[in-house]
Amino acid sequence: MDTMREIRSRDNPLVKSLLRLAASARERKRSAMTLLDGEHLLEAYVRSGGGEAEVVAVTGDALRRASLRRLAQTAPARRRVVLPRAVFERISQVENPAGILAMIRTPVPVPAPQRLGDAILLERIQDPGNLGSILRSAAAAGLGRVFLSRGSVLAWSPKVLRSGMGAHFALDIHEDADLAAVASQARGLRVAADPRGETDLYRIDLSGPILWLFGTEGAGLDAASAKRADVRARIPMPGQAESLNLAASVAVCLFEQVRQRNEPGARAGQITAPA
Repeated sequence: MDTMREIRSRDNPLVKSLLRLAASARERKRSAMTLLDGEHLLEAYVRSGGGEAEVVAVTGDALRRASLRRLAQTAPARRRVVLPRAVFERISQVENPAGILAMIRTPVPVPAPQRLGDAILLERIQDPGNLGSILRSAAAAGLGRVFLSRGSVLAWSPKVLRSGMGAHFALDIHEDADLAAVASQARGLRVAADPRGETDLYRIDLSGPILWLFGTEGAGLDAASAKRADVRARIPMPGQAESLNLAASVAVCLFEQVRQRNEPGARAGQITAPA
């Protein structure tokens, strides 16, 4: 086991690096690093075989908990440090931090194939909680690739990571993607979610490869992106709400795809991909 070094000063260069990463999206992009705050995220990273963390930082009181002490001692890491609680709380963005976090290199996605199967394209998503929930749904539904357009919130920000609950490590997440180029690589049906769409979601054959297109929380897909779809799907809503939260819409669409692929006869008489 590596020796844990105790750091007391908030002026320590490592502490300053951790503070910059916690506070600045620009720094996270520049350094290609991020923070995993809490036991659950660090465990998910270790289970994924994500590699060696740059730093595992823990507080002295956290080391008194057996599970946190074991994780702090065994998670693959180049350095292990013990921080005063007051210093740790300045770094952590959690209201009641568990007392353990890791600094990791942002995982690099596997290059996409020339002909894409199942994937999600997200245009200018701004809300970290929405994006984290979308990634959780994608991982739970078994979709492996997510493409984010330029202008979207950083997928590896601490808030998105917390909302994603470890889903990041089950996905290939492509940021700053050219969605037009990605959409042209689809080998199946391109389905745009649109509350004003002409086709009921439940009448579309989702048994083959599906490239899903979702737009911003407020405005949806822009006109050019919507034209790249083979079909614009609306989710039937017999109640009084005009639309669903974006993350909820994504979950409905993805799990209708799961349902069709798992229930015999669920696809009878539905709209299919163009020949």
